[in-house]
Amino acid sequence: MKELRKPPKLCKEDTIAVVSPCHGWAGDTKICWKYQLGVKYLQEIGLKVLHAPNALRGSAYLSENPRARAEDIMWAFENANVKAIIASVGGNDSIRIIPYIESYLISNYPKIFIGYSDVMNLHILAYHCGLSSFYGCNLLSPLAEAQGWHPYSRKWFEKVLFSDTIIGMIEPSKEWTYEEPDYFNPLHRRTYYPNNGYELVQGEGTVKGRLFGGHTGLKELENTPLALDAEDFRDSILFLEDIPEFYTPSAIEDFLRWLDRIGALGEINGIILGKANENTAFTKQKERVREVLSQLGQGKLSVIYGVNFGHSSPVCVLPYGAEAEINCEKVSFSILESGVL
Repeated sequence: MKELRKPPKLCKEDTIAVVSPCHGWAGDTKICWKYQLGVKYLQEIGLKVLHAPNALRGSAYLSENPRARAEDIMWAFENANVKAIIASVGGNDSIRIIPYIESYLISNYPKIFIGYSDVMNLHILAYHCGLSSFYGCNLLSPLAEAQGWHPYSRKWFEKVLFSDTIIGMIEPSKEWTYEEPDYFNPLHRRTYYPNNGYELVQGEGTVKGRLFGGHTGLKELENTPLALDAEDFRDSILFLEDIPEFYTPSAIEDFLRWLDRIGALGEINGIILGKANENTAFTKQKERVREVLSQLGQGKLSVIYGVNFGHSSPVCVLPYGAEAEINCEKVSFSILESGVL
């Protein structure tokens, strides 16, 4: 994969801008309480928060105006007062804004950009622009939890974005939840359950590579301006997660076979799989992964499951392009450098 430029770290009193590249829920009347809660939590760690000009114009307007969402991305990167950018929420519509974005602004004004789910398309755009971005919290979820920003999520947000020291070992959270957030009820509390930690799917020894990935929708980027090829996956640690309907054994098999078809599977050094956002064992998925990788000649590829990122909660923060390590003997995952300068 290409070498990526790290953005400058955050400092207290810096300004973070909220954008809505995927969905406009943050501006909807019945959900704005959750936006305000997220702002409050960010202010509690010393950040100033402002929203992009169109970010709170509501889901109906932003659905009909992809150019307005793109303008917000460009505004945030170009605005000298903005030191970091966070997506309000994911969705399934960010691909529509890509043609309207002047990508040179991302290249010329490197800064922290964080989010997950459908925000991945913006991460891949940043990758093509040579910028390391961050697969982590969206504002509405999981950051703006009604019962408080989960300490694990907050810890990694601050560690990765405010410090230019080595990130180090990413320990599994002690608890997690697969329950969907309630965007409409401020009194709702998600239940957290004991977390059993990481599981070794296959592999031995220790492997290193540069972080790259997102969700299984990476394969849907073929024939778009964001299309990827084998070179983009070379010497990578692939991180992969998704919502339950796209994280089934067959969906994961389709994704692995796509990687093989484009010549990328053999370029990957290891895979970390995010926790499934449902109350079921991952046994069938793990079995299918081993079976398919064996068929494709990758029976020794290092794979671990259960890393806290993506659609479950809480989450760590994964910097694209940062060197990482999978230790199959200890069943551990570490990031070997800082995510910021």
